[in-house]
Amino acid sequence: MTAPAREARSDAPLLEMQGIVKTFPGVRALGGVDLDVRAGEVHCLLGQNGAGKSTLIKVLAGAHQPDEGTISWQGERVALGNPQAALRLGIATIYQELDLVAGLTVADNVFLGREQAQLGFVRPREINRRAAELLTRLGHPEIRPGAEVGSLSAASQQMVSIARALSQDARLIIMDEPSAVLDNEEVERLFAVIRDLTASGVAVVYISHRLEEIREIGDRITVLKDGRTVATGLPARETPTREVITLMTGRTIEYVFPERRTPVAAGTPPLLEVEDLGLRGAFSGVSFTVRPGEIVGLAGLVGSGRSEVLETVYGARRATSGRVRVGGRALRPGDVGSAVAAGVGLAPEERKSQALLLGESVARNISISSLARFARGGFLSGAGERAAAREQVRSLDVRPADETREVRTLSGGNQQKVVLARWLLRDCRVLLLDEPTRGVDVGARSEIYALVRDLADRGVAVVVVSSEIPEVLGLADRVLVVAEGRVLAEEPADALDEHRVLDLVMQGTTTHGVAPELHHTSGAGTTRLEKTQHEGTVA
Repeated sequence: MTAPAREARSDAPLLEMQGIVKTFPGVRALGGVDLDVRAGEVHCLLGQNGAGKSTLIKVLAGAHQPDEGTISWQGERVALGNPQAALRLGIATIYQELDLVAGLTVADNVFLGREQAQLGFVRPREINRRAAELLTRLGHPEIRPGAEVGSLSAASQQMVSIARALSQDARLIIMDEPSAVLDNEEVERLFAVIRDLTASGVAVVYISHRLEEIREIGDRITVLKDGRTVATGLPARETPTREVITLMTGRTIEYVFPERRTPVAAGTPPLLEVEDLGLRGAFSGVSFTVRPGEIVGLAGLVGSGRSEVLETVYGARRATSGRVRVGGRALRPGDVGSAVAAGVGLAPEERKSQALLLGESVARNISISSLARFARGGFLSGAGERAAAREQVRSLDVRPADETREVRTLSGGNQQKVVLARWLLRDCRVLLLDEPTRGVDVGARSEIYALVRDLADRGVAVVVVSSEIPEVLGLADRVLVVAEGRVLAEEPADALDEHRVLDLVMQGTTTHGVAPELHHTSGAGTTRLEKTQHEGTVA
């Protein structure tokens, strides 16, 4: 979709940041960043995980103080000593990790710290009314202002966070990966809101790994690498994908898959056997095997049952039919402990909410499934736990190489490495990967591809789910195409191409009364299996 043309704007910047430097103990997060944002534009901030984007927006939000550099607002030097100072200027930030208070209502979160009071008493009817107006503007009138925000879905919580920013009458809104938990229809609603905001002169700083989003909603691009600005002011729609990638990584990179080794011998007994597996309302009759050293990919639309298959094999969901065997032994349905004991590991799609203990150290997140190994006489050997984690951090090149660091402070790619390290330490025999590179930058994803292939070379049986067809075809030895909870086809990966997979998916969904509009763009270097709207990833 092509964004409608916007009116010409003044070149005078609303915001200017020059030479911003920020150092933490042992880490130089920003080494000289320049950024200027004009009123009424969407300025996209790109860079690999760890490039300094999060630190920069925290400086802009007043959460961090720069060691060097200047910040100007409407041509005047300003000091953003705290988040309140930024809000007073009209700078609102929507973080990727939402900062909502789970025990409060939607309306209370929207107006937290700015409650409408009369004679010292909060006026809930007024804040409920205003919250409802904001949510209706966002296209979500179904979100009740009086609902407890912790009971909402991740997508609905994201909308509440956006409503809070709108309620502050912001002149500059920073959006950090706002589409990560939104479906295609919600992304379109978000873009409509952004266009409405910019038409009224509000500026937006937009951070996303998805290049198709950048092209659709963005005006200009700034690229960060290693804490420095390497390019700024690039036109979002005209700058070639390869140029952006080269600026981000310092090299030309798209999908870098390791060479396939000699295929597993046909007579090798399977390690994982899935027979006629079903989960009521999600999928039925799913059967496949995976031999040691083999990678099997599941390709299909979001909602086709792919993720549910992995979760059922792992025991996170209780199968309503069929069976799963590992090494010839049946796993108890709905029993994660049985699966882990048999050597099955899962890296789920939502690693932050489903796989990681964000407030715990890297070491604890790596060791959590292997704690019995470090128990001595009923006590946990912290030194042994940290030493084992340190070895995994070194082996997987987790950055920063500090096993005592809170895992929440790591970039998306390094967090994914921590999840994989957990199962490496556990010596798992079957590894289930659900969207292994979602939210991971182009540099880190090639490292993850190499790691997955290395695990297969060691004899691990791997199952990969991905919305990106090139990823499935590039990693897998065999591919199962899934639609509407059924396996439509199973073929060697080298016998398929992107168009064939799309054809199979469309045939399968049309047969069941659903004819999704599938888009793919070769220029963005990827085809994602999504309904109604293509979501490209910078790759």
